[in-house]
Amino acid sequence: MPLLNVRLREWREDDAPVVLRAFQAPDMRTQAPWPVVTLKDAGGWIASWEGVGHAFAITEEGDDGERVVGNVAVTRIDDHRNGWVSYWVVPEARGRGIAVAGTRLLAKWAFEERGLFRLELGHRTNNPASCRVAVKAGFLAEGIERGRLCYEGVRYDVERHARLATDDYP
Repeated sequence: MPLLNVRLREWREDDAPVVLRAFQAPDMRTQAPWPVVTLKDAGGWIASWEGVGHAFAITEEGDDGERVVGNVAVTRIDDHRNGWVSYWVVPEARGRGIAVAGTRLLAKWAFEERGLFRLELGHRTNNPASCRVAVKAGFLAEGIERGRLCYEGVRYDVERHARLATDDYP
């Protein structure tokens, strides 16, 4: 696998076309608080992060310059210095380690810059790719939450993972 040149940066309004394209993927359609089907919706998704957490565009530097390939975020920051991590990668960039690299960068930022102690995330148990991202990014599995999510009337179990600032992981 080639070395990745992945960085995190703040989302910008002109990133809306990437957000719109990402949420057109069948597995992403239910992952936003509202349907993202227009550029206005995508711009709203970017703007909605203000004051609710820290979301970063995952960018990759290539021969043709920087391109946005995904998102990583930490939300639900509480008084105990805990936060909830989420991530996604545009379909054409999946399977190359981008989500792992972005999640590692986010964890480093959250621990060192934001002063958090515990980061948590969860994935449906029928999503092994997301599980691989969590594990490779240093998040240890902590257990199954039965029937945690419901999409279109179907209940899904969720596996919870966590990473602590004191964990020995890059």
